[in-house]
Amino acid sequence: MRALRILIVIAVVLGGLFVAADRIALNVAESEAAERIKVQEGTADSTAVSIKGFPFLTQAMDSRFDEVEIKLDGIRTSAAGRPVRIEEMTADLFDVRVAEGYSSATAARAEGTARISYADLTDAADDGVTVAYGQNGKVKVTGSVTLPLFGKITRSVVSTVSIVDGNTIRVRADKVPGEGIPGLEGEIRKKTDFDRKLGGLPAGLKLEKVEAGPDGVVITVTGKDVRLAG
Repeated sequence: MRALRILIVIAVVLGGLFVAADRIALNVAESEAAERIKVQEGTADSTAVSIKGFPFLTQAMDSRFDEVEIKLDGIRTSAAGRPVRIEEMTADLFDVRVAEGYSSATAARAEGTARISYADLTDAADDGVTVAYGQNGKVKVTGSVTLPLFGKITRSVVSTVSIVDGNTIRVRADKVPGEGIPGLEGEIRKKTDFDRKLGGLPAGLKLEKVEAGPDGVVITVTGKDVRLAG
């Protein structure tokens, strides 16, 4: 019985050491991975990585991870000469395979969300245009134009936000009251309607759909063969 108790104690101690070593290795790997993640055509203020599953070491030895969560804050890029900023993006990556030497990693598939604040969407719009939350999943876009004989005219329109080509956010006014003023609708639309390509996401991720909410527009992102580094 004494020998059995000794064996149990040894097993518990070794198990504890293994768990501790596993967690230490996990923390190091997550920090290293966060530094290596690259975005396309842009930069990110911060990157965090969380590797799921236990034990970590057996997955690392196999160079394959079942699930990895990444979070990027402050992704910055530009489109049509305007700054475009994604406030935050979180994605779950599945079946992540790591190259020799951990120089790069590729996920078989991915799904997540990205959020753009209305302040950042305003910066991405034309000069003098503001974007805010509207109603029923729409946004309110306000812009001004100057017309001969009529002077400066300001209009707020209810607009639909959509995704085009898997990488572009589109804002289009549902309608613009013309009020019988020649050319008013067309000029207002030149200010309030716009497309902005969202770069800066890891290669392989694409924009699926977008919904407008009180805190900004939330974009669903998906992807296959998503490349994280290298």
